[in-house]
Amino acid sequence: MLDINLIREKPEEVKKRSANKHVDPKLVDKFLRLDGDWRSKTKIIDELKGEQNAVTDELAKEQKADLIAKAQLLKQRITDIEAERAELGAKRDDILARLPNLPFPDVPVGEDESGNKIVREVGRKPEFDFKPADYLALGEKLGIIDTKRAAEVSGSRFGYLLGDAVLMEFGLVELAMKTLVKEGFTPVVPPDMIRGEVYMGMGALSAKDKEERYYLPKDELYLIGSAEHTLGPLHMGDVLPEGKLPKRYVGFSACFRREAGSYGKDTKGILRVHQFDKIEMFSFVGPDDSEKEHQRLLGFEEKLMPM
Repeated sequence: MLDINLIREKPEEVKKRSANKHVDPKLVDKFLRLDGDWRSKTKIIDELKGEQNAVTDELAKEQKADLIAKAQLLKQRITDIEAERAELGAKRDDILARLPNLPFPDVPVGEDESGNKIVREVGRKPEFDFKPADYLALGEKLGIIDTKRAAEVSGSRFGYLLGDAVLMEFGLVELAMKTLVKEGFTPVVPPDMIRGEVYMGMGALSAKDKEERYYLPKDELYLIGSAEHTLGPLHMGDVLPEGKLPKRYVGFSACFRREAGSYGKDTKGILRVHQFDKIEMFSFVGPDDSEKEHQRLLGFEEKLMPM
């Protein structure tokens, strides 16, 4: 989630950069109104608690009927305003969860994938004198991908990997792990489930995000959509000294997604499925090193691709 102080101090910048990610900038105005009301209630509560303490001190000296009545009145008033503040806080936090991480100023802005900018191309695209088969047709022919049997067992958007496909997946995982460990990453197999309040803290459980999540109500747990969702909370509540940064982790996990809203797009095969495995890099760095670390991670991805 965004730092609340950033929204308070630089609302116009947050509006502009949120709009670049197709988020209604009016959400920022709504957040600030609710935040202002929340802060006003907090100030009133603090003042009332000050009065309450003074009355308590007086009552410790002498039990007077008027002081007892005032203490009871203050207690009820504080309870009522705390309830109002809690309601405001819940509404404010809901909007906060819907505000996106702000893109860098140089990120191209577009309506959809057609607005993407090709920065560079590496290598030469192969040309064939025949019509190449897609990966699913080849996988089925080789007997290493079976989506038909998976559909009978689990429903649509699942797949079996068999034989050499399994060995290839774990070979790629091992390659990525060994490569990144040499670069100073700590390997992690994180939990595949996460508590709701922790998920919300990761900014991945807004009303829109919930459509993507699998929830286990009996256990009050969500299945993660990516290893980053439980890598981020690894240092939840910790204060990391600047001298101990950066901390870099590479996680391997199963990922679970409903793929809501993507019907008709890449639905045939094992690309937009409900369950898949993934390697994820995650870094804890200071704010001033964010762009540098982003480029570093991109460099590792480019290094792994041609291997």
